[in-house]
Amino acid sequence: MVQAKFTPILLGSDINVYGMARSFNEAYGIKVQAWAASQLAATRYSKIVDVEVHEGFEEDPGFMNVMKQKIEEYKNHPEPVILIACGDGYAELLAKHKDELKDTFVVPYIDYDLLEKLISKEGFYEITEKYGLPYPHTKIVTMDDYKAENYLNLPFDYPVELKPEDPVSWLNCQFEGRKKAFTIHDEAELVDIVGKIYTNGYTEDLILQDFIPGDDSNMRVLNAYVDKDHKVKMMCLGHPLLEDPTPQSIGNYMAILPAFSQKLYDTVQSFLEKLNYTGMANFDIKYDPRDGEYKFFEINLRQGRSSFYVTLNGYNLAKWYVDDYVEDNLKDKPTVYGNKDGANYMLWLGVPKKIFKEYAYDNGSKRLAEKLIDEGHYGTTVFYDKDRSLKRWLLMHYMFHNYYARYKKYYQVNKGQYFEEEAKKLEKQALRDGQQENHENEI
Repeated sequence: MVQAKFTPILLGSDINVYGMARSFNEAYGIKVQAWAASQLAATRYSKIVDVEVHEGFEEDPGFMNVMKQKIEEYKNHPEPVILIACGDGYAELLAKHKDELKDTFVVPYIDYDLLEKLISKEGFYEITEKYGLPYPHTKIVTMDDYKAENYLNLPFDYPVELKPEDPVSWLNCQFEGRKKAFTIHDEAELVDIVGKIYTNGYTEDLILQDFIPGDDSNMRVLNAYVDKDHKVKMMCLGHPLLEDPTPQSIGNYMAILPAFSQKLYDTVQSFLEKLNYTGMANFDIKYDPRDGEYKFFEINLRQGRSSFYVTLNGYNLAKWYVDDYVEDNLKDKPTVYGNKDGANYMLWLGVPKKIFKEYAYDNGSKRLAEKLIDEGHYGTTVFYDKDRSLKRWLLMHYMFHNYYARYKKYYQVNKGQYFEEEAKKLEKQALRDGQQENHENEI
């Protein structure tokens, strides 16, 4: 391995960590260290990342107990040591303890008070309202609303999206049928689900939102890097074509096609720079065909689990941190607006090709993705030629193979049924529009 002029430390051990480790390895040929509370499959048996496990590391006081030891270990380190969070909890901990860590480590994260506002969905929507970022019509439901039975008067029609305001508290709420997010089709279903939530340990607010119609391919994901001077230096837009249908993983992207929209780039750049943001940001967005607007669901204050699509398409996630904090050469460089050249597109896959071809909604974007697959212009995060061993190869294939059963069990009930209904509605609407046009022509 190459001796680098810096030391990256990744926090976590999941697929996000592996994507960042692979990005560092591709760019600099180095092996990376990760610190985590447990060892997960995506980084197991790897030759490019070593995971150091510390029980209780994912929360205080365990996190700072370990970090105080690391401060002593690294306080005289000759090269910059960059801490990179690969999960919401770690990003929150780094921001919370930045003042204690920054004399020893590079901590490329926003201040904790801003982070608290942005990680709260209510806080995020207040900020988007202030800075003109479009978001779905939203209603907040509190536990008091549930007890008073006064939450059923909605300012929008069914179906609606229901999700927890506090994802950390949500982890402790367990009941049959629990999901990461719910699509609610009528009042009886809303009463049933809200009742189950508030009688099984969850006490924080719930977010009810106008459901934006359309299948998974109406989603967009955007990664941005903002330098230490609060200037956006890179944006890379992705067009998800398939999501995970498993209840606890709904919303996780399984296939991403590169995309380009200068309008979206301009909107996000203005938003982040007005906030004086710092570091990597990841936005979940959905196109609303009713008004032609892109609506923002949330911001993740780090790269996402599927963000390796950025590196795959030539905008290596690791290099932005190094160019900013080690080489100090981003200040005078123009913003990179990713994916202008469609000739170089690479499709990112998080499932086997066969699953993508069977389950992705049939449209022009899917056909372009299938063309890229046929031409060999695709890749994954976890299958890396420079990190091959029999144990790892078997484990990664086992991980991918498990998706067959998951899609067979959950896709129709959580995804396909609704998309089929939507397709029928669109077909009927197109037929009505055609009949109306013929009538007008006759007149």
